[in-house]
Amino acid sequence: MAYDGARVREVLDAVRAEGRAALTAPEAKVLCDAYGIPTAGEGLATSADEAVSLAREFGGPVALKIVSPDILHKTDAGCVLIDVSGDEAVRAGYAQILANAHAFTDNPAITGVQVQQMVGGHEVIVGATTDPTFGKVVAFGLGGVLVEVLKDVTFRLAPLSAAQARSMLDDIAAAEVLRGARGSEPVDAYALAEVLRRVSDLVHDFPEIAELDLNPVFATAAGATAADVRIVLATEESTPPVRHSPEEILHAMQRLMNPRSVAVIGASNEDGKIGNSVMKNLINGGYAGEIHPINPKADEILGRKAYRSITDVPGEVDVAVFTVPAKFVAAALEECGRKQIAAAVLIPSGFAETGNHELQAEVVAVAREHGIRLLGPNIYGYYYTPQNLCATFCTPYDVRGGVALTSQSGGIGMAILGFSRTTKMGVSAIVGLGNKSDVDEDDLLTFFEQDDNTHCVAMHLEDLKDGRAFVEAAQRVTKKKPVVVLKAGRTDLGARAASSHTGALAGNDKVYDDILRQSGVVRAPGLNEMLEYARGIPVLPTPKGENVVIITGAGGSGVLLSDACVAAGLRLMDIPPDLDEEFRRYIPPFGAAGNPIDITGGEPPSTYEATIRLGLRDPRIHALVLGYWHTIVTPPMVFAELAARVAEEARADGVDKPIVVSLAGDTEVEKAAEYLFDHGIVAYPYTTEKPVAVLGAKYQWARAAGLLG
Repeated sequence: MAYDGARVREVLDAVRAEGRAALTAPEAKVLCDAYGIPTAGEGLATSADEAVSLAREFGGPVALKIVSPDILHKTDAGCVLIDVSGDEAVRAGYAQILANAHAFTDNPAITGVQVQQMVGGHEVIVGATTDPTFGKVVAFGLGGVLVEVLKDVTFRLAPLSAAQARSMLDDIAAAEVLRGARGSEPVDAYALAEVLRRVSDLVHDFPEIAELDLNPVFATAAGATAADVRIVLATEESTPPVRHSPEEILHAMQRLMNPRSVAVIGASNEDGKIGNSVMKNLINGGYAGEIHPINPKADEILGRKAYRSITDVPGEVDVAVFTVPAKFVAAALEECGRKQIAAAVLIPSGFAETGNHELQAEVVAVAREHGIRLLGPNIYGYYYTPQNLCATFCTPYDVRGGVALTSQSGGIGMAILGFSRTTKMGVSAIVGLGNKSDVDEDDLLTFFEQDDNTHCVAMHLEDLKDGRAFVEAAQRVTKKKPVVVLKAGRTDLGARAASSHTGALAGNDKVYDDILRQSGVVRAPGLNEMLEYARGIPVLPTPKGENVVIITGAGGSGVLLSDACVAAGLRLMDIPPDLDEEFRRYIPPFGAAGNPIDITGGEPPSTYEATIRLGLRDPRIHALVLGYWHTIVTPPMVFAELAARVAEEARADGVDKPIVVSLAGDTEVEKAAEYLFDHGIVAYPYTTEKPVAVLGAKYQWARAAGLLG
């Protein structure tokens, strides 16, 4: 059906004209009718006689509910009665609701009592709220009075496609109930998904709707009907975030990451000064572009001619790195504007992170006036290894590779640097974002999307400045490259008074969790996981299917690896009889086929080799999880070398499957794990969870990118 937007606009304008934010139930029903959202039959009674007459029309038990702009949560006020049957019961119920309303609040404005046809079925909630990060968000979950207790709910960005709406039904823990658990009739999934889609369209088309609840919605095999509707309008105008076009972003990011010249404002000859460290890193790191120190009190710094102002530098300058105290930044940025600098890297602290929002706002205003993109403030700087660019006061990093890492925190940035150095992880970029006064994750994703030097992106973030811009960028990038996100902290909705169930439910980390998944990124549960995913995902080839097989030399590790696979969302293959028979040819009679395949600990290298080769050769197997147990018969390096050789032989024959290894043993297994990693096999000592988690992350990305067929 076509939506009647004009009717919605008429109702909303009338509510606004009366100075109200909450719609009455009859007004909310008008909006539902205009968008084809099914609601229970109802009528408004302004007397007990009218209530009786309406109840007779419905011909069965009814619900009675107060209609008052002063009573939003009707159940809390004792102003909802259900399953009311018979004329006398309706009369008594009408009087009771009015009495309860007056007891709940002084002199409430009462429009009447809503008489509603009783409906039944599975109770679910369909809602929408306005998230400060992501904007309009749709919620679906178990409904009724337990909705905020059970919190079995899932979220998506509005507007929803039909497929996204349908996916929400499968994304709650109680999904099996809706499908017809224990022989019950399944609900009409199409009708329920349509309610979700139409609600998402309504709040998207009319952004002044801050919160909307359909709770409960009764879902049956015959359809879905909302029994109660609550709609609240926004009381304040929201300021949309500043947006740049992808072309504008890419132009600025190219000049930031591939500058022909860099100026250091606050450059110094004095050891220990940030301006000195940045200069040394640019020079000693091997950056081949022009480096211009800016210092009004020096003629030369580290052998380079110094300039009093950036406006004195001859020729173009792409990037200005600020190392001066915060109070001098705005004035120096004005000079950068006259020089037409593309990007300013603000290392100094002393801005919004210390409560000095005015100074940060002043700096942002200057930058916007002159079209300068700001990285920071309050950051350690940034690295871009393809250009040998180390614009930071930390140590240079020179192991080039395909992983780009970003962090909102300087401390986390140092952890990233140390991990990269320790593990020899090849890096394309390490970028500090700090206060994110301007440049943020979606800007960097736009650059990394087209950067041939970057094959995987990992991002630590505490918040998203523009959640929708991030999702749009991530959905593009993750079709080509994995993006791993470590989200710290929680949304701030829980701190505000939510006037709807949906608003209250959105006050937790589930919003971020669901929407990050919707964007295609892999969410890491902690810092080490983020770094290990970033290191391991590019090493593993993309699997061609879901069948995972465990081959282990120890039964105990097989059990733990199986548990880890389930936790990581991996599917252990049901080994068919012919393949089971083939594996049994190589393992001892007291071993165990099936999955895990237990070859036992006393087997020689040939058993490992034969079973790994079979796992790689059979096209029905898509990924291998190996559990190694340190024995004298098959020492760690012997195992590592044979596993690497068998994998390399398979690759030469065109077979490249993900292989991850858990090694249990004495300290020699550490060297074996390192050797395997160097040869394209993700391996860890002393853990069964970590290698499987990395494989699970690879699978999560591949599924989201649609690469598993």
